[in-house]
Amino acid sequence: MSILEGINSPADLRGLSRDELRTLAQDMRTRLIDVCSRTGGHIGAGLGVVELTIALHTVFETPKDQLVWDVGHQAYPHKLLTGRNSDMESLRQEGGLSGFLKRTESEYDTFGAGHAATAISAALGMAAGRDVLGEQFKVAAIIGDGSMGSGLAYEGLNNAGHSDRDIIVVLNDNEMSIAPNVGAMHKYLTSIQRNPLYNRLRSRIGDIVDNAPAPFAGVSTLVRKWEESVKSLLTPGVLFEELGFRYFGPIDGHDLDALLETFTAVRAMNTPRLVHVITKKGKGFPAGDHGEKWHALPPGHDPATGKQLAVSTANAAYTTVYGKGLAELGEERKDLAVITAAMPTGTGTAPFAKAFPDRFFDVGIAEGHGVTFAAGLATRGVRPIVTIYSTFLQRGYDNIIHDAALQKLPVVFAMDRAGLVGEDGETHMGLYDIAYMLTVPGMTVTAPKNGTEMLGLLRAAVEHTDGPFSLRYPRDASPDIPGAMSQIAATPYATWEVLRHGRDIAILAVGTMVNAALDAADLLAADGMDVTVVNCRYIKPYDEVTLNAILASHTHVLTVEEGTVVNGFGAFISTVIHRQAPTVRTAVHGVPDRIIYSAPRKKQLSSLGLDPAGIADRVRALHESEALAG
Repeated sequence: MSILEGINSPADLRGLSRDELRTLAQDMRTRLIDVCSRTGGHIGAGLGVVELTIALHTVFETPKDQLVWDVGHQAYPHKLLTGRNSDMESLRQEGGLSGFLKRTESEYDTFGAGHAATAISAALGMAAGRDVLGEQFKVAAIIGDGSMGSGLAYEGLNNAGHSDRDIIVVLNDNEMSIAPNVGAMHKYLTSIQRNPLYNRLRSRIGDIVDNAPAPFAGVSTLVRKWEESVKSLLTPGVLFEELGFRYFGPIDGHDLDALLETFTAVRAMNTPRLVHVITKKGKGFPAGDHGEKWHALPPGHDPATGKQLAVSTANAAYTTVYGKGLAELGEERKDLAVITAAMPTGTGTAPFAKAFPDRFFDVGIAEGHGVTFAAGLATRGVRPIVTIYSTFLQRGYDNIIHDAALQKLPVVFAMDRAGLVGEDGETHMGLYDIAYMLTVPGMTVTAPKNGTEMLGLLRAAVEHTDGPFSLRYPRDASPDIPGAMSQIAATPYATWEVLRHGRDIAILAVGTMVNAALDAADLLAADGMDVTVVNCRYIKPYDEVTLNAILASHTHVLTVEEGTVVNGFGAFISTVIHRQAPTVRTAVHGVPDRIIYSAPRKKQLSSLGLDPAGIADRVRALHESEALAG
C-alpha cells in the first residue's frame, strides 16, 4: 500500500515524517501521470506543485484555513490530498471529478476557477469577510507567474497590500503559463533566480553565519538583516514590498523542508505577505523539451513516454485548418498581424508566429489588453486578428465595445473553442459569443459550416474595413478537407446559402449545425417531410433577400445554433421575423439556459438535441403540435 492510499484528508499528512512526505510526493506524481495519461487533463502545473501542495496542507489547518488555487490547473495534487484520490479515474468524465476547482465538489475547493488571475481578489474578499464577521482563520492565494501578467492580479495585489489584512499570496514561479511566459513581469521574476551577484552574496553570507565560532554566533541576526537589505536592492522582492507585502523568497518549490519551515513562519504572521516559490512545470513527466505538452494532455498517452498511443484518422481540427490558412494569408498580406493570449499552440497561431515573428504578438494572459492593443494596431493601418478561445475573450468584452466597436476599427476576432467543449467542462464552454457579439454595435458576426468556409470568412474578415468582424469555430474536426488559402475566395458579405429547398418547415442553421440539419433533413425525408435547410453563415448582418424569400414560401421556421438560446441567433432573428412576417411561426433550438457540465462533445450534442436525430425530433414535434392545433 502506497502512502498516498492512506491519505483520506490533509489531517493525515500531519503525522507523517519528512521522509514519508517525500515518498508521498513520488506517489502523487506517479498517480497523476497514470490517471491523466488515460483521462487527459491539465497535468503540467499540477506536477510542478506537488511538494508545495503537501506543504500547504500540512502547515495550514484546512479546510478551516482557506487555500484559494488560481485557475485550477494547479489543483490536481490538491484533489489527491482532499479525499478524492479514489475518484481520480473519473477526472473530466461525465458525472466525475471536474478538471478545475468546484465549490460543490469539495469543502476544500474554496473558490471555483477555470480562468487565470482570480485567486488574489477572491482571497482578499474571503479575508475581508472573515474580518467583518470576527472569525479566525488564514487565507492563502496560490497564483502562477503566468497569471501575474493579468491586470486582475495587479488589481488584487494593489488592493490587498493596501488593506494591511492578514492574507498570504504564494507565487508559483515556473517560468511558464501555457506557453513560455512573456512580458516585463516574467523578466522581473526571472532576474531573482539569475542574479549572480545576489546568489554569490547569499551563499557567502550563509557560509559565514553557519560557520561562525561560538563567541560570534550572536551576530547572525545582524548579518541576516544585512542580507535582507542586499536582497531588497538586488532582487524583485522590492516590488512586492512596495505594494505592501512582506516578501519571502525565492524558495525551491521542490524542497519540502524549506517549504514547511517557511510556511510555518509565514502562517504565524498577520500582515500581507508573499512567498515566492520556484517550481518546475511538468516535473516528472516524460515530455522531454516539449514544454507546452506539459500543460495538458488529451486522453490516451503512454505514461512512460508521454507519447500518444493512438493517432486519430479524422480530418484535421478546425484549429489546425485555421492555423495553416492564417499562415498562408500572412504570406499574401504583409499588413496582417496576429495577437493571442498565452496560447500560440492551442489557438493554432504557432505556424504564423514561426513564419512572421515580427507580426505575431503573444500578450500573455491579458485578453483585455490584447483587444485594445489590436485596436491600436488598427489605427495604423495594420490588420489585426485577435485569436482567443471564446470563453477567454469574454474577459475582453468591454475592450471589444469601447476600444474597437465604438471607433469602428477593423479588428478581426477569431474565436476558437466556440460552442460545446467536451471534457473541459463549464468554465471553458464557448456558448455565449454569439449572444455577446450580437450586442456589439457594428460587429459582423459569422460562423462557418466547415473548414473551407471558415477560411473564406477569414479572408472576408481581413477585407472588411467597416468595423470589427468576428468568426467562431468549434473544438472539433472539420467535416471537409480545405484546399490552399490562395484558392479560397472571400465568402460574400452578408449572404446566406440555401442548401436544400423544401415545402415544409425551414431550418435556419448556424455553423456546426448546418451539416447536422442536412442530415436531419434526410431523416425527415424518410417520414415524408420536405424541409428547407439554410446556412446562416452571416449572423449579423443577416441576408435580407434570402430571409424574405424563406418567409414568403414557409409558414414555419426553426433556428438551430450551438450556443445559448438566450439572446442568441434564434432570439435575434425571431424578432426580425415577427416584425416582417408576423404570421410565420418561429421556434428556437440551441443550448438551454443552464450550465453544461463535462462529457464527451458528441454526448453533449446528443443530450441537448443538437445532433441530426435531435433536430429531426424537434421538427417532428413542431409538425405534430401544429397538426393538433389545426
